[in-house]
Amino acid sequence: MADLRRLPNLAALRAFEAAARHQNFSRAADEIHVTHGAISHQVRMLEEELGVALFARHGKRIAITPEGEQFAAVLRRALGEVASAAEALKASSSQKKLTISALTSFAARWLAPRLGHFIEQYPDLEVMLQASNHLTDFVRESVDVAIRFGSGNYPGLTVEKVMDDWYYPVASPRFNRGQLPRTPQKLAQGMLLRCEGEPWAPWFRAAGVQLPEPTGGLIFQDSSMLIRAAAEGHGIALARHSIALTELQAGELVRLFDVATACPHSYYFVCPPSALQKPQVQAFRNWLFEELGKQQQAAP
Repeated sequence: MADLRRLPNLAALRAFEAAARHQNFSRAADEIHVTHGAISHQVRMLEEELGVALFARHGKRIAITPEGEQFAAVLRRALGEVASAAEALKASSSQKKLTISALTSFAARWLAPRLGHFIEQYPDLEVMLQASNHLTDFVRESVDVAIRFGSGNYPGLTVEKVMDDWYYPVASPRFNRGQLPRTPQKLAQGMLLRCEGEPWAPWFRAAGVQLPEPTGGLIFQDSSMLIRAAAEGHGIALARHSIALTELQAGELVRLFDVATACPHSYYFVCPPSALQKPQVQAFRNWLFEELGKQQQAAP
């Protein structure tokens, strides 16, 4: 077996292979992102180390010698095997990683508490959950799948509806010393919490009460913060079912009245079409819809 410690300089080998393939030092330099002079120097060093001319020089023109052609062919096969092995390792490594992007509130309140069950099924998979309220740019960001909250119009992407959502009022059982409003009309006397872009008016109409949209006070930008404020007894919140579910099941919140209004947006599973070929993406998709099937009975 050859002594690998006696290999020629690897940078010189790479420079020579590129120069032999292009039959031109300048084009080889452009490919490797070095100067023409650097390629010429590396090839000259390799020739001196091997004790043989690899190129015949005729002024500014070069021509590969028979010895150079033979050596280049062997080198090309060897470097090709190295490149193929590296690609195989990358592919194997990428199959062990899964990056998910989700709306901050949904990631914190619904997805994160359940992801442990998914990881238990795939212990060798490294899962990264990115909580973000901006739309994922799959071209620029290293994201495999996203759970988006919107209309479902995402051109060029694979889109599947995950679930719809509903609004209804919730409050801590300790709010107002446990004296919770018994009718929707009594909400006029309560501290109504709200999230930006999620008005009370549609629910008031569905409940058959004529109350003005709340003004003043604190407006939350994130539904998760809204739910925590309500659970801590700071007021009555108009909650999205999916976001309040954990606190409702734990008894930290109680639902007020039996009126619910449909949310104008839904949750969608979104990814580039090519991502569905990845085993980890298929596994996550299947698990996600199984979890949603379990939750259907809890829908209002």
